[in-house]
Amino acid sequence: MRNRFWISTLSILSFFSGVQAFASESDIRIPDLGVTFDLFGNQVAGTSILMAGLLVSLLGFGFGLMEFMKIKNLPAHKALLDVSHLIYETCKTYMIQQGKFLAVLYVFISACIVYYFGGLQHLEPARVALILACSAVGILGSFSVAWFGIRINTYANSRTAHASLQGKPYSVMSIPLQSGMSIGVVLICVELFLMLCLLLFVSKEAAGACFIGFAIGESLGASALRICGGIFTKIADIGSDLMKIVFNIKEDDARNPGVIADCTGDNAGDSVGPTADGFETYGVTGVALISFITLAVGMNMGTDGKLTLATGGEVIQGKLIVWIFAMRIIMVITAIVSYWINGAVARAMYSQKDHFDFEAPLTSLVWLTSFVSIGATYLVTDVLLGYMGNGLWWKLSTIISCGTIAGAIIPELTKIFTSAKSKHVAEVVSASREGGASLAILSGLVAGNFSAFWKGMAMIGLMFVAYLVSHTGLTDIMQYPTVFAFGLVAFGFLGMGPVTIAVDSYGPVTDNAQSVFELSLIETDTSTHKELEQMLGHKPNFHQGKLYLEENDSAGNTFKATAKPVLIGTAVIGATTMIFSIILLMNLKLDLLEPRVLLGLMTGGAVIYWFTGASMQAVTTGAYRAVEYIKENIRLDNTPGAKASVEASKEVVKICTQYAQAGMVNIFGVIFSFTLAFACFDATFFASFLISIAVFGLYQAMFMANAGGAWDNAKKVVEVDLREKGTPLHAATVVGDTVGDPFKDTSSVALNPIIKFTTLFGLLAVEIAASAPDTALWIGVVFFIVGLFFVWRSFYGMRISSMTVRESAEHAKRTAGAHG
Repeated sequence: MRNRFWISTLSILSFFSGVQAFASESDIRIPDLGVTFDLFGNQVAGTSILMAGLLVSLLGFGFGLMEFMKIKNLPAHKALLDVSHLIYETCKTYMIQQGKFLAVLYVFISACIVYYFGGLQHLEPARVALILACSAVGILGSFSVAWFGIRINTYANSRTAHASLQGKPYSVMSIPLQSGMSIGVVLICVELFLMLCLLLFVSKEAAGACFIGFAIGESLGASALRICGGIFTKIADIGSDLMKIVFNIKEDDARNPGVIADCTGDNAGDSVGPTADGFETYGVTGVALISFITLAVGMNMGTDGKLTLATGGEVIQGKLIVWIFAMRIIMVITAIVSYWINGAVARAMYSQKDHFDFEAPLTSLVWLTSFVSIGATYLVTDVLLGYMGNGLWWKLSTIISCGTIAGAIIPELTKIFTSAKSKHVAEVVSASREGGASLAILSGLVAGNFSAFWKGMAMIGLMFVAYLVSHTGLTDIMQYPTVFAFGLVAFGFLGMGPVTIAVDSYGPVTDNAQSVFELSLIETDTSTHKELEQMLGHKPNFHQGKLYLEENDSAGNTFKATAKPVLIGTAVIGATTMIFSIILLMNLKLDLLEPRVLLGLMTGGAVIYWFTGASMQAVTTGAYRAVEYIKENIRLDNTPGAKASVEASKEVVKICTQYAQAGMVNIFGVIFSFTLAFACFDATFFASFLISIAVFGLYQAMFMANAGGAWDNAKKVVEVDLREKGTPLHAATVVGDTVGDPFKDTSSVALNPIIKFTTLFGLLAVEIAASAPDTALWIGVVFFIVGLFFVWRSFYGMRISSMTVRESAEHAKRTAGAHG
């Protein structure tokens, strides 16, 4: 039996032993970007266009800071400012803790970078240090824009709460949007500035590896901030929400010590995570396109199946890279111009109204930006590439526009399944009324599944259009034009990147504003009423103000849901382009008749489902501990002005942070170990694994995000439209919302950076394996075992309780008796 075991083991290992190096990042050489463009009869160098991009980036950054200062200078009552300051302080503590955690993770990635580039590629120490510096810049970029996001959001939340008392709803909408636009423009401009610096000031021999290092760094930062933030916010959200059922208190009751943690989580999960994620998505998509251009554009296919640079190929590569970044520069301008136009129209239409649909100005901004971006795409591409012939300018413009229009269509499809005004959300409410929480959950699952189908079909349709256009002559200048077309579709998704980030960042401000209003006790503290009357110039209408905030929170929920699939779709399509770069580098051929391909596809699906379970388990265990603590420490005094102590609130924040980081350690351990292990096993198996992760992850994420959005807004309908708080219907929708919490803000959104990190680190891992074929297989076995350890640890180390059902029941009885 022992002999049979070892024979079987050796047979399996020999199956995964075909790793061989064909190329590396050294083959990703940036072409000469000094190529000339004929602009209105003048010859302009590509480097001059890119230098102009640095100026636009700085001006855009200035715009973001100007909006930041405008919000900071808006009036707000001290009671509101005190609460928002406390929220920021807890957010700051969370970010510092996350920074320390990222430093530890960076050590692991740095070791891999040094081992590969220094030990295997034998690059000089200065070059390796440059690559390490670029990866550090990537992490710091993600971290910095995330910190900027929480700072402006915690200014905007108190200002929005104060504006709700003015008697008009316009400012309640405009302040969160202004905050979101500031974040979106700063994020895109910082990313664009850094990438332009790499293109312009790093040697073309070193730039390819530096771009990979930069992308890995920002992907690592986004993964940690997105996953930890998602787990944190949902632990806090569930812990706070369940108190509404247990004690029949309102959502943001000041006596509940979980509310401050919930507010911190709104920023950690809905601001820090998406901001870092958007920063990374923008960068990784650019790196994927640059990699593809240098590997497949201007190339001829040799008889041996390898690509060689054709005559004039480097010129074409240079022109396309400059063109891509010129489009990114223009997209910053179109987003700001669209925001100004939309703001002027919205101000004229809504500023004097007592009520309007909060979703309307956001929807018009998305569509306006889409149309302006598409028009600018055709115009600028014609100017830059129109003289190249073969209709290249309109073909590339059409392909990008497929992605840009998807950035507007997908939010509309999302609203069909998640908006408070949608029939699917109405169905969840109706099901809750008749069948309680059970039917509420089932109806939400229906909405999530249907949404994944329709959005998937929309993406497929637009990608099919891009495929058809790619076969109208692009083969004359590149190999595999369809892959390039798909990469441009992902690029087009980001055509209105600042606006996508803006409507996503709208949500945490609206959510926090409602909480700040309640926690300040400004309505019940009569000593503040005269001060408010002096500041406003009239008596504050607290009842109407709360209704504005609740209704606006519903709009924020909807638009948080609309931004998620745009970022997820961009990540998946962009990651696919990067995966193809791996296939080109390794000279692989994927054949469905090859067993390794099928095994890779099945393995990727398995890992996605493990990840979903592990992230949700971190939420459920952390929420259990938070609920346990809150129930033991909540003081439901009816004394006027009673509120939870700062110490108790900080303890809940501590619990959320502890379990968020514990969950992230397990997830990162598995993803890191399995990625390295599978890359060491076999390149064909690994490439198939990456493709599977992207496809499974796309549909899993869209399904979960929109099911969660439907449950969330069903609760809002009951609270705002039906005014049935405290009823059995409300309790049923609260249960649905708590189920949806980890769906929409943990598992689904965290899949986005995980897909990109796995792909980017995989590019490094597969070459580490290929450069050391004699030991790669055994390295893979070791890391596979390490990954299995973290899989085991994620369950047995994160369980709520090790007690049996009977022991748990007896413990509950003893606890109930102890509490009287």
